[in-house]
Amino acid sequence: MSQWYAIYTQPRSETLARDHLARQGFEVFLPLYQKRRSHARRVDIVSAPLFPRYMFVSFNAGEASWRVIRSTRGVVDLVRIGLDPVRISDSIIEEIRRRRDEQGFVILAKHLNLKRGARIRIDAGPFVDYEAIFESQRDEERVVALLSLLGREVVVELPIRAVVPA
Repeated sequence: MSQWYAIYTQPRSETLARDHLARQGFEVFLPLYQKRRSHARRVDIVSAPLFPRYMFVSFNAGEASWRVIRSTRGVVDLVRIGLDPVRISDSIIEEIRRRRDEQGFVILAKHLNLKRGARIRIDAGPFVDYEAIFESQRDEERVVALLSLLGREVVVELPIRAVVPA
């Protein structure tokens, strides 16, 4: 029975590894998202791996044919504990797939669905464990919130991945 496993790839070689594994007949899943990139006063959107240097492959660990994965172009090794590849739950793969849009990109920001005035908790960065009031979403990567500091409300801009609903 096929199960999902994680693969560790060479730097920036996720698509190379995906293509070579697919040609060998493996079911491969490389979750991508649309990343905002700024360079030389130009901003564009590019696709990027959700987990840089990692991807997923499905195979039957009881068969010997999966051992070719380690010698596939772009692959460093399977993620392991000791000698055994680490199995990834089907529910994790399905949850990532469920969060994809029509083009197949994983949606990161829209899952918060916060309304202005909602309470949020900051779980990363210098304001970790503070609560704030959600004001707006600036773009796909940042939110604007009101934070109570030193007895007054201060407007702060935070990475969207650093906040959770309170």
